[in-house]
Amino acid sequence: MQENKQSPDIQGELPENPSVASSAESQREGQPTRTEADRMPGLEESLRQAELNAAEHHDAWLRARAETENVRRRAQEDIAKATKFASEKFAGAMLPVKDSLEAALASQNQTIESLREGVELTLKQLVSAFQSAGIVEEDPTGRKFDPNKHQAISAVESEVEPNHVVNVLQKGYLLHERVIRPAMVMVSKAKES
Repeated sequence: MQENKQSPDIQGELPENPSVASSAESQREGQPTRTEADRMPGLEESLRQAELNAAEHHDAWLRARAETENVRRRAQEDIAKATKFASEKFAGAMLPVKDSLEAALASQNQTIESLREGVELTLKQLVSAFQSAGIVEEDPTGRKFDPNKHQAISAVESEVEPNHVVNVLQKGYLLHERVIRPAMVMVSKAKES
């Protein structure tokens, strides 16, 4: 009988575990017990939120990648069209020149004077077409020889300072400052004594 008396005393002397004590207190007060998982809902919620964010970022990345690919494809199409139709404006300006030449050849009763006037008008149309396309005539007479824009055919003795263009045999042409045909020239050289 004495053992029965000691049991309740021993239980009262045991050190209390805080989780067991709070659990016991919660049960006494009618509240549900808090387990380890109940105290860490923030980690599971954070993981779920991070996965949602990752999915959103992945979706945004896929959309941006698709948009970049579309922009690249459109740019390539625009470049292809620009290359294909680059000469359209120039060709349109050249059509009246062709029409004028055909009209001159079709006319049966022409005088030398009317033919000359027609050719002069046609030349004006051609010059206008060149100007609208950015084609500029290179006439280097009297200027210093430039091997980037001129092609020397011969060198001649002259009163002009050496290495200057004395005579232009064929005009050169530039397209927006780029040589499309160098001028064929004769260059001066110093007189031999």
